[in-house]
Amino acid sequence: MSIIFENVSFSGINDAPVYNINLIFEPGSASALLGPKGGKAGKSTLIKLLAGLIKPSHGKIIIDGVDATNIPVQKRNVAMVHQQIINYPHMSVFENIASPLRVMKINKREIQKEVLEVATLLRIEKCLDRYPSELSGGQQQRTALARALVKKSKVILLNDPFVNLDYKLREELRSELKSLLKNRNTTAIYATQEAHEAMALGGICVLLQDGRVIQVGSASDVYRKPVNIDAAMMLSDPPLNVFSGRISGYEVSLGESLTFPKTHAMEGIKSGQYFFALRPGHLRLTPFNDDDLELSMRVELAEISGSGTIIHTANSVLKLVLNLAGVHEYKTDSMIKVYIPLHKLFIFDQDKYLIKSPGESQ
Repeated sequence: MSIIFENVSFSGINDAPVYNINLIFEPGSASALLGPKGGKAGKSTLIKLLAGLIKPSHGKIIIDGVDATNIPVQKRNVAMVHQQIINYPHMSVFENIASPLRVMKINKREIQKEVLEVATLLRIEKCLDRYPSELSGGQQQRTALARALVKKSKVILLNDPFVNLDYKLREELRSELKSLLKNRNTTAIYATQEAHEAMALGGICVLLQDGRVIQVGSASDVYRKPVNIDAAMMLSDPPLNVFSGRISGYEVSLGESLTFPKTHAMEGIKSGQYFFALRPGHLRLTPFNDDDLELSMRVELAEISGSGTIIHTANSVLKLVLNLAGVHEYKTDSMIKVYIPLHKLFIFDQDKYLIKSPGESQ
């Protein structure tokens, strides 16, 4: 079932505004809406507009060739999984999952079959007689997901469904969800503020900021060639390292005291002021290439995150954040050597739009 946003805008009191949204979601696709953390990007607004929970101030929403702009929520063939875990507390897991089928007046035998099938897929078949209060957080969200899937709706909307779960559960459920969606003829739209969740879905990524679409493309394309610094920031966790510099002739200068030769990849870029950016995961403690830039950096903070270590460093010219695999222990104010792989640099113009991405020659 295809979905089209045609010049859609929305302005309301309780939901973030969106402006002139033009998007097409192909039938059977799995797409992600990604926005910055803490900002009012408009992801949830688009999900609510599609579900029919709110109406656009302007424009049309076309579902499967039909103008659905004014079709009420109960008449849309749409299933939704919310950010907050929503299950009926007075109903068993079985009855929670079966509730949309009962509304559809499906016969008892078919309900039994469908509920057991989707519960088995989500590994909650042994919980069917329990109540939500007796479930773990992961089991509760699996129940909510099962209720959405059992409807066999042509469209499933997921509004940051795993944000309130711990990291391990999020990883597990995200992997299961991708597999489930792949085997169903369902158009899925997944709203998230986590870049790795949007990337893991593997479909089209829609990057939103302040209610506007700033980039649309495959997960790999938007990651490799973010249209501007804002897009690159959304796709980097920890945040992208960004620093101002100048290209002059055959030399690049960062601040007053740090210079290095212009690389082959920078040939053809005019002299001028630019923003350079580097993902934290691309910085190294040992050189990788002969032209890697060596810097002496002071450790401001080293924090272990899962199986990796995030190190915040600074010198008189730059502040750099490294994201390293493995556990590394460094004392605050200790000095370390950090290597910048120059071939991994993004270059943006003064308006913060992409000039060159890593591995791309002019």
